[in-house]
Amino acid sequence: MFFTSKPNRKSIEAFIAAQQNQDFSYVEVGCTRGKAPNGYTTDHNRIKLGQSIDTFERAKSAVHQWKMFDMPWIDLCWSDTPIEPGATVAVVIPHLGFWSINACRIVYLIEEHGSLEKYGFAYGTLPDHAEIGEERFTVEFNPEDQSVWYDLYAISRPTTLARLAYPFTSHAGRRCRSGKARGLKADFDFLTTPFDL
Repeated sequence: MFFTSKPNRKSIEAFIAAQQNQDFSYVEVGCTRGKAPNGYTTDHNRIKLGQSIDTFERAKSAVHQWKMFDMPWIDLCWSDTPIEPGATVAVVIPHLGFWSINACRIVYLIEEHGSLEKYGFAYGTLPDHAEIGEERFTVEFNPEDQSVWYDLYAISRPTTLARLAYPFTSHAGRRCRSGKARGLKADFDFLTTPFDL
């Protein structure tokens, strides 16, 4: 959905409410658990956050608080949305002379224990989104070498409307995902000093 000025809270809340009962905009729901389906573009970013179980716990807390969306040019509505399947959020993004709101819903959670600890979730696009697809946000802890990693994996393809402006929407999508990769990492620049995520 597009606006000529930044939408206010009431407009955003109405938009989210209208999206909550909509089906996902793609049939391959849950596809970020494995190989991307044909016809989708993939984007995969891995960033080392540091070492130790304490770093992992802080990384889990950052994901739980949607810290990967902490970018000055993007608004997540709302950052207090619980991380649980079915929770719906909207992302408000400025463009050249207009604003867009894009809706997503959490598809599944990740909480794995064993030789590799993992925590995170994936969300998928709803009908009023500029792209079609799914994005997975995961933090991982390897007990063997104590390393902690942030892993962002996305599969996407443009909607019919977005195809008309594909070079622009493709760049905007990559910029957004790249920002989400750096957004969580930014919180870990403070690991050498006490810092509450």
